[in-house]
Amino acid sequence: MHRPGVDGSAEGPSLPSAEAAPAEAPALTLGASLIPPQSVSLQTGLVSNGTDADAELDNEVYAAIDLGTNNCRLLVARARGRGFRVIDAFSRIVRLGEGLAANGALSQEAMDRTLEALKICVDKMNRRGVTRARSVATEACRRAANGVEFLARVEAETGLRLEIITPREEAELAFRGCAPLLAREPRRAILFDIGGGSTEVGWVAIRPHRGIELLAYRSLPLGVVNLAERHGARAYCEVSYGAMVEEVATALQPLEAQCNIAAEVRRGRVQMLGSSGTVTTLAGIEMQLQRYDRSRVDGAWLDFGSIGSISRRLAAMDCAERAQQPCIGRDRADLVVAGCAILEGICRLWPVGRLRVADRGLREGILFGLMQPNSSISPRRFRN
Repeated sequence: MHRPGVDGSAEGPSLPSAEAAPAEAPALTLGASLIPPQSVSLQTGLVSNGTDADAELDNEVYAAIDLGTNNCRLLVARARGRGFRVIDAFSRIVRLGEGLAANGALSQEAMDRTLEALKICVDKMNRRGVTRARSVATEACRRAANGVEFLARVEAETGLRLEIITPREEAELAFRGCAPLLAREPRRAILFDIGGGSTEVGWVAIRPHRGIELLAYRSLPLGVVNLAERHGARAYCEVSYGAMVEEVATALQPLEAQCNIAAEVRRGRVQMLGSSGTVTTLAGIEMQLQRYDRSRVDGAWLDFGSIGSISRRLAAMDCAERAQQPCIGRDRADLVVAGCAILEGICRLWPVGRLRVADRGLREGILFGLMQPNSSISPRRFRN
C-alpha cells in the first residue's frame, strides 16, 4: 500500500516546537499546468494535464527518491506532454527513524535496512537508464545526530547522493505533486502530508490559469512513527487516543491564528486534500477493498464521518486485529492509529466535511520540478 499511514503514558522525550513559515515568506507559485485535476496510474500510468499527452518532450529518463522516516520510495518516469509516464516504481517500509525520538540517532539496524532498499533503487535506476535524478531525505535525517554520516555511507556504498531538504521544501514538493487533484473551486485549500517523522500542513490559494500559491504552512514534528512510539503503538484507550488528537489540533493553532482558516471553512470556501498512507488506508477500508487498488483510491473522497468511525474502530482493536485488515497488514498495524489521530486532529480544527485522497506526493513533485524547463532545481546527471 502507498503509505501508512494506545494505551500508554503521554510522557516521552520532548520534541521541538513546530516550525511555522514566517508571515513575510514569499508565496510559492506552482505552475498552472497542475490544474485541473487528472488521474494517475502507478506502474505505467500517465500523469498529465490534458495537453499533448502522447508527445515525448525529451529523451531523458527521470528518477525521484524520497527517503522518509518510515519509507523509502522511488519513481522512474519519462516526460509526456505536460506530465510524465511512470515506467518503474519501488516502495519499502524501512523504519529509518525507529527509536530516533528516544535516542537522537539512527540505529544500526535501521540504517542497514534502509541501505538495502536504496541499493534496490539504484539497481532499478541503472536498469531503466536514468539520466537525471533527484534524491532527497527528510525528517529522520534532518533530526538524527548521525544523519549526515549515514548519507555519506550511502554515497560510498551505492554512489547515490541524497540531499537533506528543509521542512518547507518538503511541503512544497509534496503539495506540488498532489496539486493536480485540486478542484478549481473553492479557491482556498488545506493540503497536508502525514509522514513518519513529521506532518506538513499548507494553506493555499488556487489561481486559475496561474497555479496555486502556498500562502502559509506549518511543519509539525509529529509523524506516525514518533507519535506511535511515544503513546505505546500496540493498544489504545479512548483517553490516550483523544490525547493524541488534541496534541495535533493544539500544534496547528498557530497556523489557524495566522490565517483564520476556520472562518473560511464556516463560509464553505475551503477544500481539503490529504496525501498520506493514513488517508489511502482509510479510503481502502471505506471501500471494503480486499486488496489495495490505487486506481480506485487516488482521487477518491472521504467524509469526515467515515474518518471518525473507522479511526475509532481501528483504535479499539489490538495490533494483531489491525494487522488482519486487508489495507493495513502487519507492517503498518502499529502505526496506522497514530496516523488516524493526526488526521482527526486536522479534521477537528478545520471541519471541511470531506477530503480528497491523494496517493501521490513528494516524488511526483520532484519529477514535476525536474521536468520544468525553468525549474530552479539543478538535477544531477545520474551516473552509477
